[in-house]
Amino acid sequence: MVGNGTVEKKLIRYRIQCKHCKEIIESKTEHDFQLCGCGAVGVDGGLNYPKRIYRSHPLEEHYVDL
Repeated sequence: MVGNGTVEKKLIRYRIQCKHCKEIIESKTEHDFQLCGCGAVGVDGGLNYPKRIYRSHPLEEHYVDL
């Protein structure tokens, strides 16, 4: 727990599911760029600096965090 009573989240795996093609992609290391089969979403950076790539806003239309 953090000092003010909130729980700190820790990233254990970095993966998302594309809402268009339903593929699950995961970035495991710092320079491990992964793009889904339809090209709508991507992930990069592993646990070191996680980044999500998607076509346009709102991002909720394109992927689900897993």
